[in-house]
Amino acid sequence: MKSIKLRNVCQRTEYFSHSLILRALSSVNKLSDLHKVHSLIVISGQHQSTFFNGKLISKYSQFKEPVSSLSIFRINSPAHVVYLWNTIIRAMTHNGLFSKALDFYTQMRKVNVKPDNYTFPSIINSCGSLLDLEMVKVVHNDVLEMGFGSDLYICNALIDMYARLKDLGNARKVFDKMGSRDVVSWNSLISGYSANGYWEEALDAFREGRLSGVVADAFTVASVLPACGGLMEVEQGQIVHGLVEKSGVMGDMAVSNGLLSMYFKFERSLDGQRIFDEMICRDIVTWNIIICGFSHSGLYQESIKLFQEMVCEYEPDLLTITSVLQACGSIGDLRFGRYVHDYILENRYECDTTAWNIIINMYAKCSDLVAARQVFDNMKRWDLVSWNSMVSGYVENGFNKEAVDLFKVMRIDLQPDSVTFVTLLSTCTKLTDVDFASELHCDIIKRGYDSTLIVGNALLDVYAKCGKMEHSMWQFEIMSARDIVTWNTIIASCFHHEESYVGLKMLSRMRKEGIIPDVATVLGSLPLCSLLAAKRQGKELHGFIIRLNFESHVPVGNALIEMYSKTGSLKNAILVFEHMRIKDVVTWTAMISAYGMYGEGKKALRSFQQMKETGTVPDHIVFVATIYACSHSGLVQNGRACFNQMREEYKIEPRIEHYACMVDLLSRSGLLSEAEDFILSMPLQPDASMWGALLSACRASGDTETAERVVERLVELNSDDPGYNVLASNVYATLGKWDQVRTIRKSLKARGLRKDPGCSWIEICNRVFIFGTGDRSFQQFKQVNELIEDLNKTMDKEGYVADLKFVLHDVGEDEKINLLHGHSERLAIAFGLLNTKDGSPLQVMKNLRVCGDCHTWTKYVSKIVQREILVRDANRFHLFKDGTCSCRDRW
Repeated sequence: MKSIKLRNVCQRTEYFSHSLILRALSSVNKLSDLHKVHSLIVISGQHQSTFFNGKLISKYSQFKEPVSSLSIFRINSPAHVVYLWNTIIRAMTHNGLFSKALDFYTQMRKVNVKPDNYTFPSIINSCGSLLDLEMVKVVHNDVLEMGFGSDLYICNALIDMYARLKDLGNARKVFDKMGSRDVVSWNSLISGYSANGYWEEALDAFREGRLSGVVADAFTVASVLPACGGLMEVEQGQIVHGLVEKSGVMGDMAVSNGLLSMYFKFERSLDGQRIFDEMICRDIVTWNIIICGFSHSGLYQESIKLFQEMVCEYEPDLLTITSVLQACGSIGDLRFGRYVHDYILENRYECDTTAWNIIINMYAKCSDLVAARQVFDNMKRWDLVSWNSMVSGYVENGFNKEAVDLFKVMRIDLQPDSVTFVTLLSTCTKLTDVDFASELHCDIIKRGYDSTLIVGNALLDVYAKCGKMEHSMWQFEIMSARDIVTWNTIIASCFHHEESYVGLKMLSRMRKEGIIPDVATVLGSLPLCSLLAAKRQGKELHGFIIRLNFESHVPVGNALIEMYSKTGSLKNAILVFEHMRIKDVVTWTAMISAYGMYGEGKKALRSFQQMKETGTVPDHIVFVATIYACSHSGLVQNGRACFNQMREEYKIEPRIEHYACMVDLLSRSGLLSEAEDFILSMPLQPDASMWGALLSACRASGDTETAERVVERLVELNSDDPGYNVLASNVYATLGKWDQVRTIRKSLKARGLRKDPGCSWIEICNRVFIFGTGDRSFQQFKQVNELIEDLNKTMDKEGYVADLKFVLHDVGEDEKINLLHGHSERLAIAFGLLNTKDGSPLQVMKNLRVCGDCHTWTKYVSKIVQREILVRDANRFHLFKDGTCSCRDRW
């Protein structure tokens, strides 16, 4: 009886001891306390207990003491209990010793301990972490062979493992074969798709899960939000946001950060700001997202301001800092950029090469090349981006020589890439250094970058801007691939080189090849129509602009006004102007200039006044256009008032072009003495254009005394513009001073200068016909010549007398008359009369100014044939109707 009682007491004592140790193990929160409990287990004789050994292994693992876990396991080796193997495998996995965990799994199989459903989740986790494909196959086969293929937890682990291996096909196969699934199953699949960029699949799985009745948790939402942002699925993103609000997971940091990131990807910074403001708790990720988000959205000031707030509470990481530096560079905030750089140095951040490159770029964009170079020189290692950033910084700030010198140093150790070449080609453009461009081109071919589109486009541009249009065209033709930039570059180049026909052909070819023009194409093509006065092509382009919905672009409207005004359709220019909802200073300038070209000075002044009434502040170009309009309409007082208003009211200091317009205004109005005094009293050195304007007026009025003084001034300037030299020669020819004429002509020849030959052209039935002065080579020459003779006979009866002073050759009177009859505008007008319907208007274009005798001749023609004839010369439009002209030009 006593022995039974004693046994019961011992059992109760062992039970209480066991229970006490278990409670002590559960409540341990310090490593020192764990050591005490471990000692208690040994003292109490429980150190051989499989149960307690397993608990100790787990506890040491939690305190990141894998060595102690291994020691306990080895004391009990060889263990034949699966529980201990599972525990040590789990401990190794928990501490990141994945290879060790897999080694234990292999040993376990060798000693014939059969894994159970608790073994595989940890082993699968280790396989995924190591990306060990061979072991993955072994483990998955073991899972299937041992009948665990339908185990929920094991399948979830397999899905997660395959996702980490980027094998979403096998992940989906495991998922589809599962007999039952929980929210973890769906989360594993969704996060796998999302993390690997399979955003559509992630969204499909999310929708599928919701339809199957799975209640999304914080992890589900955090996984699907990047997919919404990646696909720019705004509507779906808002649905997920609504789900977040309803389910109450908004307080989860990962969810809030996910929403914040998503809205910045949608470029909805206001929504992002609202999410940020509503967040009760924020972490470093939160601040990174909003600071980087604002910076990438172009809200640079906001990004900088938030950074200033952040550093009061958190220590920013390098990602945040570099985003702020990029913001500083974008807005040129050198002061704060220096502050951030100093912050990096003071807090001893370990900057990698990428971070130093961003600092160089910031200083370069803020135009502090000294600081940029200092950072560059102090770097331990440079990559290609470092060199490119420094070279680009020099180029952008106009230090082209320094850029070239640095490039030469770079080539010693490092090979340039496409970015280097594009940057240096832009230097050649600025320096118009075609030799260096050719040298770079050879290097580009050697290194195989000639097939790179961006490099090909840069070569195209540099040759055109260096005056080598033939090289540019050759480069265009050999390019294997072309984009919209390629076409826009070649079209714009055609305009700058006055190759209007080629440019319009390129536009047509571009459209045939299926390339849809953009705004830049339109802005490059409309000036071609203006230059050539190609009215039909201009109207076609306008139709295309309407179809592409480009009408709302202010620069396009401005270009249309200019195109219509220069192609002889003031009415259409006005219509475009009136339909523009938004007008800038360029719009008003274009309209004022258009009125000026047609001699509508009062309308130009009215537009100028309306512009000021709308609150648009005039710039110096508007004043040029307005004074020009006054000049061509004889509005001397208005022109003077405009010039004074510019200086006194708007504080705009007159430039050389304003003075030139004033000289032209006074000269055209016959105020020659005032014009001469005005030039001599100018604070700026007068150029050839001013003396030329005065000389032209002197020649028209017959003021030979002033003309001779002006010619001397013009000759002294020794201008390289052949037009002014020819004008001086023409004055001497008018005065009969042929020796001086020959001297000027010899000087022109010696300097290789040549005035553009006069030519006129007319468009009939969508074809352009060009005529040179004295041209006899065109079809219908005989009929044209006969028509001119008939018109001359009729004119003679009405009082027309040829003004021979406009023949500037030392020949007889009859020969002078014949030369006048061969002027290009007369040939074009006669050709137009022969090939168009009676009574229809004619429009003729000329590259030089119409001579005084041709002006008179055209007046008579308009009266005789009862036609409206519009002639555009180098200065303006002349509208001839019933023997009158709209202009007030003097010859």
